[in-house]
Amino acid sequence: MKVLAIGAHFDDIELGCGGALAKHAKNGDKVLGFVATSSGFSSVDGVVLRRYSDALKEAQNAGGIIGYQLLQGNIPTFYLEYGEDVQVMLLKIIEENGIDLIYTHWTHDVHHDHRNLALCTLHAARHVNKLLMYRSNWYNSDRDFHENFYVDISDTWEVKEKAIQAYESEMSRTGNSWCSYFKNEAENNGLKIGVKYAEAFQNVRWLI
Repeated sequence: MKVLAIGAHFDDIELGCGGALAKHAKNGDKVLGFVATSSGFSSVDGVVLRRYSDALKEAQNAGGIIGYQLLQGNIPTFYLEYGEDVQVMLLKIIEENGIDLIYTHWTHDVHHDHRNLALCTLHAARHVNKLLMYRSNWYNSDRDFHENFYVDISDTWEVKEKAIQAYESEMSRTGNSWCSYFKNEAENNGLKIGVKYAEAFQNVRWLI
């Protein structure tokens, strides 16, 4: 199987579907990870909170831990819009690599970049028969995320955690909050389906 994970920023993929991707890689699937933005950003006062060069290096390390090939879009952070440029970028990756399964952001995510990239994915991937949406943050939206597809990541949680921790600049800025939150979420998802750890997705399409 040829798998494509789509994320707006470096670390979204690891947070949202890192365990599933590690499982795919472990099973011998070809796994690609496309990150649309350069992922660097500053505070409203102009203080650099994340340097592009640091984020790229960390993403390369994280991709190596999980086992996916990193592809980049280099759109400026917070400027990712729904439109033809992004859709063509995605469609080219999908067609050139014969993608069978896509993981992408949730279409009702409150983050501007996440939401627009998800909408672009729905358009570009309309001929891909397997499409799942993930959440890579904990922020409330005006819609509910419908968890109706689960992946058992009991044997790959530690890989996911190590990949998240590879983003050292983010870890130093946010502490252990991301790892703590997503581990608790994986445990709760696991309880729902009778395993130790699981990732939950909203199924857009799954054709057998």
